[in-house]
Formats: sequence, C-alpha cells, structure tokens
Amino acid sequence: MYPGLMERIKAALIDAILLIMLMFIVTQIFSILENVGETPRIITFLVIFLLYDPLMTSTFGGTLGHLIIGIRVRKINDPNKKINLPFAIIRFLIKAFLGWISLITVTLNDEKRALHDMGAQSIVVYK
Repeated sequence: MYPGLMERIKAALIDAILLIMLMFIVTQIFSILENVGETPRIITFLVIFLLYDPLMTSTFGGTLGHLIIGIRVRKINDPNKKINLPFAIIRFLIKAFLGWISLITVTLNDEKRALHDMGAQSIVVYK
C-alpha cells in the first residue's frame, strides 16, 4: 500500500507553511541588517524556494512535510534507497511546472505515482 493523495497534500501544506515561516525569518534578518541589497535578497529567496525540496528529498528522503507525515521518496527500482540530487531536481521541476495536475495523477495508478515521480523514477512509500 502506498500513500495516497491526502497524505501528499498534507505534506505539501506543511512544506508551504514551513517555507513561508522560513522566508519571514529571513526577511526579519535582512531587516535587522538593513544594508542588504536587492540582489542578495532575491538570490537568497530563490535558493530557499528552488533548493528546499531537492536538497531535503535527496538528503533525507523527503521534505519536512514528508518526514512529519511519515512518507518518504525512494528510487522506483530500489525502494530502500533515496533518490540522488539530479533526480530530486528533475522531480521538483516537473512538480513545479505541472503543479496540482501532477499531484492529482496519484489517483490514476496502483502505485500512487504522480507524474513527477514517474519523471524522476521515484516512488513515495510509508516510512
């Protein structure tokens, strides 16, 4: 049995809240520093937004939302192993480009794989 749509939505919502909180904290830090230009601010926010998911997924087997919900992203051909960073980036880019369309596709197959899982040769499993 594989995690369904609701577990994955819960994980995504947790991640969204955490990212908002992280960006708020970074904004407060930049406010205290005062002399931080626009370019470093933009780069920092892009790094947070673009690297959070791939780095967490390749390092820990999932984002904080995944870890809290009790699900992990693994290789399709070896569910005991995490996907590497290049595949985690591919997974994130497909997910970001297709958005909810990709996530909803978990309802269309027995392994509950979304389009971004298929593109990255990954599967989401319970911990």
